[in-house]
Order: sequence, then structure tokens, then C-alpha cells
Amino acid sequence: MLHNKVVLITGGTGSLGKACIQTILTRYPTVKKIIIFSRDELKQYELKQRYPRDEFPQLRFFIGDVRDLQRITMACEGVDVIIHTAAMKQVDTAEYNPTECIRTNITGAENIIHAAMSTGVSDVVALSTDKACAPINLYGATKLASDKLFTAANNIRGAKNIRFSVVRYGNVMGSRGSVIPFFMDKRKDGVIPITHDQMTRFNIPLQEGVELVLFALANHLGGEIFIPKIPSYTILDVAKAVAPECRIKFVGVRPGEKLHEEMITDTDSLHTLDLGSYYAILPAVSFNINESRYIEHHHAKKVPFGFQYNSGTNSQWLDVPALRNLIKEHVDPTFEVCG
Repeated sequence: MLHNKVVLITGGTGSLGKACIQTILTRYPTVKKIIIFSRDELKQYELKQRYPRDEFPQLRFFIGDVRDLQRITMACEGVDVIIHTAAMKQVDTAEYNPTECIRTNITGAENIIHAAMSTGVSDVVALSTDKACAPINLYGATKLASDKLFTAANNIRGAKNIRFSVVRYGNVMGSRGSVIPFFMDKRKDGVIPITHDQMTRFNIPLQEGVELVLFALANHLGGEIFIPKIPSYTILDVAKAVAPECRIKFVGVRPGEKLHEEMITDTDSLHTLDLGSYYAILPAVSFNINESRYIEHHHAKKVPFGFQYNSGTNSQWLDVPALRNLIKEHVDPTFEVCG
């Protein structure tokens, strides 16, 4: 799929971007070029130390911001595939800096679309979040708008051979700013702050996020939002798994935070297919491909009317022992429970 192709990864110095780089280099040794596009010079420098030029001549490092159409268009020259991971992701930061979040997440998405269509890119997969489903905070709202831009872009591609799709998933285990590293850091204080004892979240290991991106690139027709079938956990169980010796302090649900996350609403069920290991929400408006073509292509079936995919009503759950095993496997191999 990526042999002899040029791949551009926006936000390429982030957790998922770096995991994509490693997987592509391993799985597609004849990849022609991987362009890491990000605005953080220090993180690019650190990544260059990990991938020295003489050993990895196919890597290119491109400083730039997705808000800058001219710069992203320059970066897209000669590119075959775009994996768009760049975003402002912190809920509280977005609430305090709304214009900055809009410029990065929405204007940035528009710029990727325009740059891709003007430079001959063939495949674009953009990362979304469970917070884009029925959003109650600005971050989720901007990512919903971004999702709509990418899925609708297929209607304006004309005769261009390009496809745009989206992947949506929950909390990435061990990613920067996520709950597990936060709780592991808090162990030294002896107190773990919990927002609510009933709060739940979806969980996905980093590598499974990469596999979803690669699945979308290999299988999309354009316009789909791909969603993995993944387990949930309660935040309280995460605290018990990480630091059973610590005292729990309930601090209350933060502004813009849901008790349970959703990835498919009952309204979405009207356009949702079951692909086996994944779900796919089809575009509500498509002038290129009808529903029966999606069903045939993905060997899929429609979900029942009124179906919902919610972290609180999920059928798959991680208990405390399972969480500890996953932390040791995916976050910190040296992890041990204290006390």
C-alpha cells in the first residue's frame, strides 16, 4: 500500500505520528519518503536523534503550521498520502483560547484539503476523537467541524483521484496528557484526583490507533468515519490499577467534560455500517458513492436503528488486572504496583 509512496504526517512529532513513522518504516521498507510536518523544532530535533539521516535517508523534517496554507501546500508537493494528526487537543486550553483552537483544528483542516487537491495527493486520512461525537466542549466542536470538512471534501474533488476519510477513537493509552501517565505521576503525592466515580472512557493502545489509520488508507472509498471496537474502563478502576495505595480525592466533573464518551449516536446509526472489527459512519450527503456500494466494498451490514456506541454502555470492559497488564505492555515495562 505504501511501497514507493511519499507520506506526509502532520503533527508527526506527536505520539501517534511517531508510532506511524516507526510502523511504516518497519512494514514498508521501500517507502519512498516520510515527511514529518510539525511546528515544534525541539521535538523534530529529538526525533532526528532517533532517526539519523545516514540510517534513515527517507525521512524529511519540515517545520510548519497547518494554519499556513502556503507552507502546507509546499510540503504536499509530490506527496501521495497524508496522515493528518496535527490538532489542539487539550479541552481546557481550547476553552480558554477558542480562536487558536478554531484556527488549528478547522482552518488547518481546510488548508490540508485545499493543499491535497492542488498537488495531486491521492489519499488523506484525518484523525478525530470521541469528543467530536455530540460535542459539549469547543475542542469536540472543532473536531466535528473538521470531520465534516474532510468527509464533504469528497463531493468537490471532481475528476481528481483523491479520497478523504476520518478515523475516530477514544483515549490513547499512555499518550501525552492522558490519564494513566497523569495518575502515575500523582502516585508520589499519595493522592489521586478523580472527577467522578462513575466516569468511563474508551481505551485504545497506540499501535491499534496506527492499525486503524492503515486500515482506512487501504480500504476507504472516501467519506467514511472509521471507528474501532474497543473496550471501556472506569476512571476509578484506572486509579486502582495504577495506585491502589493512594487516597482517592473526588474533585468534580470539569467544565466541558462528559461522564461517558460517545462515538456513535442513535442518529448516526442511520448511516452506520458494521465492518466486523470496525464501524464506519457514512457521509450523510454523498454525490459519488451510494450506500449499497459502501456495503459491498466493505463486506458490511447496517447496524440496527437506534444503535449507540457509548463508553458507559459498552459491552467490552477492562478490569483492574487487565489495565495493569496493558500499562506494563504499552506504557511502562517497569511498572509495578506499590504497596
